[in-house]
Amino acid sequence: MSISIFENSSIRSGISISRSRARWLTPLILPVCLLALWQMASVNDWVSSQVLPSPAVVWNSALDLTSEDLITHILISLRRLVIGLSSGLLAGVALGTLIGLSRRVERLVLPIFSSLAQVPTLAWVPLFMLWFGIDESLKLVVVIKAVIVPITFHTAMGVRDIPFRLQEASSVLRLSPLARTRYLIIPAMAPSVIAGCRTALGTAWSSLIAVELLASSDGLGYLMVWGRQLFMLDVVMVCICIVAVIGIALDRGISWVDQAYIHWPQSSTYELKRRPVKGFQHVEPWVLPALLFLIWFLNVQLGTVNSNILVSPVQVLIKLWHGVIYGDMAHALYESLRFTMIGLLVGGGLGIFTGVGLGLSKTVERACGPVLAVIRHVAIFAWVPLITAWLGLGDEAKVAFIALACFSPLLVATQAGVANLSPQLNEAARVMRLRFWHRMTKLILPGVLSSVFSGLRVSLIYAWLATIGAEYFITTTSGIGSYMIAAQQLFRIDDVMAAMVLIGITGAIIHKLGYQFERLASSWRFK
Repeated sequence: MSISIFENSSIRSGISISRSRARWLTPLILPVCLLALWQMASVNDWVSSQVLPSPAVVWNSALDLTSEDLITHILISLRRLVIGLSSGLLAGVALGTLIGLSRRVERLVLPIFSSLAQVPTLAWVPLFMLWFGIDESLKLVVVIKAVIVPITFHTAMGVRDIPFRLQEASSVLRLSPLARTRYLIIPAMAPSVIAGCRTALGTAWSSLIAVELLASSDGLGYLMVWGRQLFMLDVVMVCICIVAVIGIALDRGISWVDQAYIHWPQSSTYELKRRPVKGFQHVEPWVLPALLFLIWFLNVQLGTVNSNILVSPVQVLIKLWHGVIYGDMAHALYESLRFTMIGLLVGGGLGIFTGVGLGLSKTVERACGPVLAVIRHVAIFAWVPLITAWLGLGDEAKVAFIALACFSPLLVATQAGVANLSPQLNEAARVMRLRFWHRMTKLILPGVLSSVFSGLRVSLIYAWLATIGAEYFITTTSGIGSYMIAAQQLFRIDDVMAAMVLIGITGAIIHKLGYQFERLASSWRFK
């Protein structure tokens, strides 16, 4: 009897060890298979070595670049990121704190700040190039713009949502302004600021790579452009790997800060809604825009500003009107929206399909999840040189880039929706012996619908941003981004600013439509 018990325990321990080994080995299956397929394609000349360098060539290029200027380019990009991130963080926290503490500041500043935030960072690049040139200040301004928006919104929300009881307690205790800031405001806004930093890091890193690709003589983005122009795709691949490593390090770093220093509950939603207003307060949001508009108009009329740098706001509005009603701007916008929808359908469909597969099978998730996570950490614009080298400078490359941008949000949302399905529903499906198709249509797809539409709202925004970015780099195609770049090269600042306004309005409409679609498809979540 004791021998059988010993044998059973040995068998169980052996099974547990084999299962543990399988869990460790499963994530290596897909990378090893991809590496083997890559090597076979190179050895058997399935693909030209110019289009797909062998793994050995890429590795040797990494070693050669490390001994030359690679470290210098990495440090240059990281320096720009750190300076821009620090400046944007300080400005965003200060502005967000003022908005959160003062209702009047919120009414005066938040509306115009939100309106300017609707214009994505990339849409500001042509205007910044006319104002600041293509030297170091351009990169820093772009990074600061990418950082200050999420930091301001998250900080304002954290400060404004301080529980009333805590505010009342600070008043009863008669805390000084310094003590109130230290013991109440800073701890209350810290979780929101960390969440804003997580968003800001991603947008800042992606924006920096984009502007280095577009206008730079050093940095990782420039190195990728240099490799693409000489068709040295091994250099491009090395840079993509480095961008991925830095992206993962940034994400892990902010996660460590969150876990190490934030020990109190965080807000479940990160949406800054305006407080209700009454009486004269309805007029206050228009005061600052009207004042800025007047200053802008008077400076241009009096000639204190060079017309090559800034034109009259009236001229911008006239250009916008004629461009939309009579000119090429409406056609460019139509082309951009058309490619946005095509890329969304392709990338979103693949994301939903992959998310369902990963959510249904833990084995598939362990095998494919790490590779997909690494791909998600690559700044989206780092793929531009490789995509254009493989697919050319036509519509195919544009659609592929937009689809890649839309893929990850819907993948993550769908996978989370499938994984969070009620176990009771799965058990009921097994008891009823539902076939796979009926299980999909009656259980899984309805259950993940709300998650899919949440991901769709994000993917719509990503698709629009990716469309503008793709048109910057793939100028042979038509679109509003190509229109802006052409206007910038001809120093037509009125066209650039009119296109920026149109992009901002379109982005706001897309965001609103995505939110409404989410409400309609999953209205029970908003009751």
